[in-house]
Amino acid sequence: MSITKIDKETFRQACRAAADDMEEFGGLSREIAEKNLVRVLDCFRRERIGSHHFGAGSGYGYNDEGRDRLESLYALVFATEAALVRQQIISGTHAISLALFGNLLPGDELLSLGMPYDTLLKVIGKDDPPHPGSLRELGIDWRVLEFDFTAPDPELVAAAIGPRTKILAIQRSRGYSLRPALSVAQIGKICQIVKDKHPQVIVFVDNCYGEFVEEKEPSQCGADLLAGSLIKNIGAGIAPGGGYIAGRADLVERAAYRLTVPGVGREMGASLISNRLYYQALFLAPSIVAEAVQGVIFAASLLERLGFGVTPAANEQRSDIVQAILLGQAEDLIAFCQGIQRYSPVDSFAVPEAWPMPGYSNEIIMAAGCFVQGSSIELSADGPIRPPYTVFLQGGLSRYHTKYAVIRAIEDIFVS
Repeated sequence: MSITKIDKETFRQACRAAADDMEEFGGLSREIAEKNLVRVLDCFRRERIGSHHFGAGSGYGYNDEGRDRLESLYALVFATEAALVRQQIISGTHAISLALFGNLLPGDELLSLGMPYDTLLKVIGKDDPPHPGSLRELGIDWRVLEFDFTAPDPELVAAAIGPRTKILAIQRSRGYSLRPALSVAQIGKICQIVKDKHPQVIVFVDNCYGEFVEEKEPSQCGADLLAGSLIKNIGAGIAPGGGYIAGRADLVERAAYRLTVPGVGREMGASLISNRLYYQALFLAPSIVAEAVQGVIFAASLLERLGFGVTPAANEQRSDIVQAILLGQAEDLIAFCQGIQRYSPVDSFAVPEAWPMPGYSNEIIMAAGCFVQGSSIELSADGPIRPPYTVFLQGGLSRYHTKYAVIRAIEDIFVS
C-alpha cells in the first residue's frame, strides 16, 4: 500500500499510543534481559574471567589465553561442547559458510528449511553454473524445503530428509522476507523429531539476529551447531567485528579447520586487538538486545497505526530483532532509509542510495549510521528494491534513539 500524507494531530496521537505500547509490550523483553544477564554473569564467574584475559596477541597465536577463555565462555553461555569465536571471521555469512564447508563433503546434501538469506545463495551455488568456490561446485547438493513458517510442521521436515542429507539448515530470523522468525521452542520441536527419526543428521541454525531475544538459545533445545556475527546481537554494538560458531566439539573443530588449516584448527589465530571489547560486549548483550526489541516494538505500533503493514505486530512474541514494514513504493523505502540515516549519530550527513551490493540479487539500500560499520545491533534500516518495497528495521542501542529516529523519518516523509 502507499500512504500519501498524515495530518499532524493524527500523527501525534499515534506516537503517544505507540510509546504506551512500547512500555507495555516491551515488558517481556526486559524480563528476558534480566534473566539472560544473570545467566551470562554466572558464566563469567564460573570461568573466572579476569583482566589478564583482555590482552592482545601476535603471530601464530599459540596459547592465546584470552582467546581460548573467551571461547570457553561462549560454549558455557550457549551450553555447547565447544565454540569458535574469532576476530578473523568477517561476517555472519562467513561464520555460516565455515560451518557448512567444514561439515559437508562431496556427495552430501544440504537441506535448507525455506529459502536462505540472499548472501548465502552464492555460497551454496544456487545459480547455473554454480558460483566458483560454492558448495555445488564442490559436488555438494542443495535442496530447499518449502515450509509454512506461520504453522511449522516438524513432521514435514523429518519426512523431507533423504538418504544423502547431511545437514538440515534452519535460519532463525526472517532475512529479507515476510515470513515470521522461528522461535526457539519451534526449533526445538523440529530438532526433537528430526533427531528421533534421523539421528545422523546435523541440525544447524543460523542464529543471526536471534541471540538473547529469548531466554534460551537453539543449542539448549537440540541444535547441533550454531553460527552468528559479533556485530549483531551478541556484540552489543561495541565488538568491532568477528563471528562465532558453537556446538558439538567435532563439528566446531571441522569448521575451525576451514578457518585456518586441517590439523591446526583452533590452536592458531592470534587476538590482534584487545579481547576486552568482546568480553564486555557479551556481558552487555542481553540488555542491549532488550533495548533493540523495545525500539522496534515502538516502530511496529506507530507504523501500523498509520496504516502500514508490519510484521511482527507490536504485541507479538519476538524471536529476532528485525521489524519488517511494508512501505508499498520504492521511493518511500528509499526515503525512509535516508531518514533513519539523517537521525543517526554517525554519518548523519550522508545520503544512502540503492546499489548492487555484492551477494545480493537486487539493488539494496542500507541506512546505518553506526559506530561499527554494518553493525545490525545498532539502529539500521535496509531493504531490497523489489515489491512489496519492505524496509527491514533492526537494532537500536537505545530504545529512545530508535523512537526519535523513526518519528522524525516518518514525519519528514508523510506528515503534512
